[in-house]
Amino acid sequence: MARMTGAKFMADTLKAYGVTHVFLVPAILRRALAEMDLIGIKRVITHGEKAAAYMADGYARASGKPGVCMAQSVGAANLAAGLQDAYLGLSPVIALTGHKRSDEQYKNAYQEIEHSKPFASVTKFSAVVDNAEQLPHLLRQAFREATTGAPAPVHLDIQGMTGDFATEAEADLEVMFEATFAQRPAFRPEADLESVRAAARALTSAQRPVIVAGGGVTSSGAQQEVVELAEMLQIPVATSLNAKGTITDNHPLSVGVVGSYSRWCANRVVSEADLVFYIGSHTGSQVTNEWRVPSPGTPVIQLDIDPRELGRTYPAEVAMHGDAKATLRRMIEALEPIGGRADWTDRAQQLVREWREDVAPRANSEAIPIIPERLCNEITQFLPSDAMLVADTGHAGIWTGSMIDFNHSTQEYIRCAGSLGWGLSAAMGAKCALPDRPVLCFSGDGGFWYHIAELETAVRNNINVVTVINNNSALSQDQRGDERAYAGMEGGHPEELWSFTDTNFAAVAESIGCFGIRVERPGDIQSALEQAFASGRPAVVDVATDPLDSLAPVPWSP
Repeated sequence: MARMTGAKFMADTLKAYGVTHVFLVPAILRRALAEMDLIGIKRVITHGEKAAAYMADGYARASGKPGVCMAQSVGAANLAAGLQDAYLGLSPVIALTGHKRSDEQYKNAYQEIEHSKPFASVTKFSAVVDNAEQLPHLLRQAFREATTGAPAPVHLDIQGMTGDFATEAEADLEVMFEATFAQRPAFRPEADLESVRAAARALTSAQRPVIVAGGGVTSSGAQQEVVELAEMLQIPVATSLNAKGTITDNHPLSVGVVGSYSRWCANRVVSEADLVFYIGSHTGSQVTNEWRVPSPGTPVIQLDIDPRELGRTYPAEVAMHGDAKATLRRMIEALEPIGGRADWTDRAQQLVREWREDVAPRANSEAIPIIPERLCNEITQFLPSDAMLVADTGHAGIWTGSMIDFNHSTQEYIRCAGSLGWGLSAAMGAKCALPDRPVLCFSGDGGFWYHIAELETAVRNNINVVTVINNNSALSQDQRGDERAYAGMEGGHPEELWSFTDTNFAAVAESIGCFGIRVERPGDIQSALEQAFASGRPAVVDVATDPLDSLAPVPWSP
């Protein structure tokens, strides 16, 4: 052991675990930040705690390594709010906060609320650090908790408003690096052989099976195994949003994203299946379109690293507890290729062709103002083969999930799990994790307004992410519901609930120091994207889309 401050121990430990960036709102862990500076960890100061949490989330999802975010005592609850997406998206994020010293508790200390309750709903582990001697155990525990089982955020609340009380003191400390817990998945447990064989028998005997790949496939890196299994058994593959890109959209077994943010062909295929194999996917409301796709009673096989998900909403004919990559490899070894499913795979591809024919007129529309389907088609044509696409929620999730094709297995996708406005900050975190790859953020103007200040953060830190804004001067996903609320009423102004000021975001971006370009004609989209990526700066491509023709289709259900 060596005599050192808790701050130096923290910096050296983060460095040992491969952390390259931390995201924070001052003032927190000042001495530790100084130590990080000396050893090359980049400190990214944001304009809000939620943005810091979103950046750490994007960093974690893009790299597979825990993302680290921080806030002082008064910002702790704001940071907790920002962890909601990482929690819903099963992302390994470590949140560090300060709290007032023990002798200041329960005395109405300035700017202090009790921290455990805000973090209880958005973390899998939360602990209080009272002194430097606790850091070796609890910081290592944070990495273990974040990366094992189903990944999720964790939280350490460090004594001192800025965490100084427990980190600026000296103690006999030893930096211990456990490589196993530096990245998800920390372990790859295999499902038991009996359940693997049972699943194999069920898949081979089904007439119309379908695979639904979920975020666990992405976390596990099991994309190759999913495609190999599907090809062996001639099984169509649908994905959740979190697993978009598992199988390329031009693959003959691919049917697209299923659920409420979906292609109707994927929902039709899953509804017509006589067996659904969920791989690393929970069976929540989004991926099942409110538990209607597949219909209740459809036989299900489920493979998940979290045993609590097995049979949660669809009773599982076969339940397998294990890592997706390891267990699928075991299944592949236990199976022989089969044929005899030409009618089913032909039916699946017929539905895909019908969907493509249905959307083609809008995807190729020359309309001005531009419509979103044409914007997405242009992104499909432009997107580099090694790009990461980062999508906000709402219509941004629907348009990217359903209308943008991934035709290269090296293209990747991450998306907001719930909080509108996540996209820009998360894309910045992803770019920090992947500095040599193109990162494209897709957001609407409604989402972009949330954290527009982070453009300055991107400029200051040379985070050269490109953001495409579907700018229809509206929070258009609200339009249908708001207008329904006025049904049967005379007068009133429902548009006040969803319409915004027409803003030129390219001009705003330029004033901050970004590259900005406004697009008003569909034929100019690809040129604008080329200029944005070539600019060598954070960039905003502001695409003026039609405020009156911008609603995403209602998802198909039986």
